[in-house]
Amino acid sequence: MTNPSTTGVPTTDAPTVLTREHDGVFVITINRPQVRNAIDGATARALAEAFDQLDAHDGLTVGVLTGAGGVFSAGMDLKAYAAGDTPVIPGQGFAGLTRARPRTPLIAAVEGWAIGGGTEMALACDLIVAAQGATFGLFEVSHGLVPPEGGIVRLPERIPRNIAMELLLTGDPLPAERAEKLGLVNHLTAPGEALQHAVELAIRIARNAPLAVAAIKRGVNERTAFDDHGAFSQQDRIVAPVLTSRDAQEGARAFAEKRAPQWQGR
Repeated sequence: MTNPSTTGVPTTDAPTVLTREHDGVFVITINRPQVRNAIDGATARALAEAFDQLDAHDGLTVGVLTGAGGVFSAGMDLKAYAAGDTPVIPGQGFAGLTRARPRTPLIAAVEGWAIGGGTEMALACDLIVAAQGATFGLFEVSHGLVPPEGGIVRLPERIPRNIAMELLLTGDPLPAERAEKLGLVNHLTAPGEALQHAVELAIRIARNAPLAVAAIKRGVNERTAFDDHGAFSQQDRIVAPVLTSRDAQEGARAFAEKRAPQWQGR
């Protein structure tokens, strides 16, 4: 695996997506800082492959998505799109993420701009860590467009509906400082420290039982599709294998024996 770079401009033959593993955490870095990490077709396919790799690897419990060069993502690469190159993967959405259903929790580590599809990618993640001075933005309405890859669907679920409506209808930017007050951003860091803080948060999650972590994400994400009765029925179906797993037994034994648990993911 290659290490994600946070500075410098890659050469034309450099990978557009970099990945690395660390303590059960899979860091995925969009590596096109020369175009503010705008997403073209090749980058979308590489990201989709990285997300699939994250979900398929039993030793990985949490993913972190970030961008190189102090910018998260400027969204769609409009020049590539104008040439007929689409960054939307069938069944998985923009950047292979916005309409996908990854089972592994994802944390967005945001520095600089997260514009359009960049904001929608962050919204597709479960948690967001952002640096001071970072800015989210869904500016589509000012160009006669709408944000179809999660902006309309997810933003009103993450912040108060009336504030989401204002942002969507005006196209105004959303500074990270205000996003944190609204509850969109979990943690606000000093500039340049979003990735470090996101990885530290991911490691704290990855220390827990992987089956339980995956079930919590699935149960929370599927909650909105049901009323209370249906939600509990769906939840019980999801969590039953966790409660009867070897990891559940190991957790109880480790607590009784005052030692760190040894998770098996079974």
